Amino acid sequence: MAPERDIDDLPRNKANYTALTPLSFLERAATVFPNRKSLIHGSVEYTWHQTYRRCRLLASALTKNSVTFGSTVAVIAPNVPAMYEAHFGIPMAGAVINAVNVRLNAETIAFLLGHCSASIVMVDQEFFPLAEEALRVWENNSKGNFNAPLLIVIADKNCDPTPVQYALEKGAIEYEKFLETGDPDFTWKAPEDEWQTIALGYTSGTTASPKGVVLHHRGAYIMAMSNAVVWSMPEGAVYLWTLPLFHCNGWCFVWTLAMVCGTNICLRQVTAKAVYSAIAHLGVTHFSAAPVVLNTIVNAPKEETILPLPRLVHVSTAGASPPPSVLAAMSRRGFRVLHTYGLSETYGPSTLCTWKPEWDLLPPDIQARLQARQGVRYVGLEHLDVVSTNDMKPVPADGKTIGEIVFRGNIVMKGYLKNPKANEEAFAGGWYHSGDLAVKHPDGYIEIKDRSKDIIISGGENISSVEVENFLYLHPAILEVSVVARPDEQWGESPCAFVTLKPDLKDTDQRKLADDIINFSRSKMPKFWVPKSVVFGPLPKTATGKIQKHLLRAKAKEMGPMKKSRL
Repeated sequence: MAPERDIDDLPRNKANYTALTPLSFLERAATVFPNRKSLIHGSVEYTWHQTYRRCRLLASALTKNSVTFGSTVAVIAPNVPAMYEAHFGIPMAGAVINAVNVRLNAETIAFLLGHCSASIVMVDQEFFPLAEEALRVWENNSKGNFNAPLLIVIADKNCDPTPVQYALEKGAIEYEKFLETGDPDFTWKAPEDEWQTIALGYTSGTTASPKGVVLHHRGAYIMAMSNAVVWSMPEGAVYLWTLPLFHCNGWCFVWTLAMVCGTNICLRQVTAKAVYSAIAHLGVTHFSAAPVVLNTIVNAPKEETILPLPRLVHVSTAGASPPPSVLAAMSRRGFRVLHTYGLSETYGPSTLCTWKPEWDLLPPDIQARLQARQGVRYVGLEHLDVVSTNDMKPVPADGKTIGEIVFRGNIVMKGYLKNPKANEEAFAGGWYHSGDLAVKHPDGYIEIKDRSKDIIISGGENISSVEVENFLYLHPAILEVSVVARPDEQWGESPCAFVTLKPDLKDTDQRKLADDIINFSRSKMPKFWVPKSVVFGPLPKTATGKIQKHLLRAKAKEMGPMKKSRL
């Protein structure tokens, strides 16, 4: 067979080919809208001209401290201006940003810093003691091969300055002073190869060491553009940072906001009151958040809300399957929610439940149920499918046959850093394997039924813990719920519901309430789905806010097997 040939033999050249990078968005924003507010954080405000200047200062200062291609700079900070600037300034120096989850413990952060060989650590003043402890652990574990990274402390004018003084006494450099060592006219270089790494993020590592997810400039560029396209995000959008910037680089919205020349509203701590206030007083049009945040917003006490909303507010949600009841409640309050799904390994959300006009005529409960599905692929993702775990063949689009969600395309990670075994497993068969189990509906939309390890097998029947949870969220007393398998003498396993009650119901008779929840379940779901046990209390969560089902499974196992019953 003759090799394929194009109609021409025209080569690439500097005039017609440039490596894709989201860094170009910042220069454009500073050129087109130099005086538009780029970022607001309490009393601190910057324009796009100022943000571009500050990012160049950072890139220059880093370069003067030997940061270059192949270097990693870690940032331990909440949603503050320096964290936003780091997503441009660090790669402008040719280096890689590792945005560290501030909710991790010192031991885990020490592992991350050592694993990526961080040469510089930028840390917010609030988390300096955490970074200090992590460095001690890193040094103790290094067996004499420890090279202390340069420490830069980020001061926050909205906070008590005492921690900054402590950090300076410990030898750290203050961030603004560090910027002063840079050149505002620094000539930064775009990557010559768009496969060059732009960011490194780590999985939560709940059962093993975290894996380092490596992302490239091309994927970040495509994902940033896809975010705006799938959300119909207009030029000049005002975006509230309720989503941590350390979580998948803010789902790449950190670069999207520069692309649409919008305004970033930084939020150091996420509360319902702060969200409603920013919407009312700062013109917020968009924000992203995990379902747990949406749950907080819809269950906020009246004194913490400002309703009706002054405008339609667009919300993107991912991180877990949102209960239809929460989606319906958000809609009633004036929010339009876009349900998306993805992973750290796919640059954040990479599927979306695209709304169809014909759904407008359906009852609200059916709309919410349709909207709770994970949907179809992002415009920037080339391939998405649900395949049999036995032979990798696509499952039929019948809404019943369960398979694994797999991805292929430009917004799939380069791989895991220094982990060939994990890469071999993740990319088996030429697809990225998510580990999420789903069905494919006749309209092509996918719907997650569970993680493979979270399926409950009762009497030989598979029970989706997600579907049981969605029904339980309809109970008026439940704020949060997670369902896991508990050993069962008769059925092998049966559903066990761990429940957090709404604040005003904490003093309710829990025995009666457990019976009420079980009776409620009997009226809503198949008999074998009904939880046989209900446990009340706060739910354990990962540093990114996901419920730690493996801990709940262990707790359910410790409770012992359910005795035979007539249920």
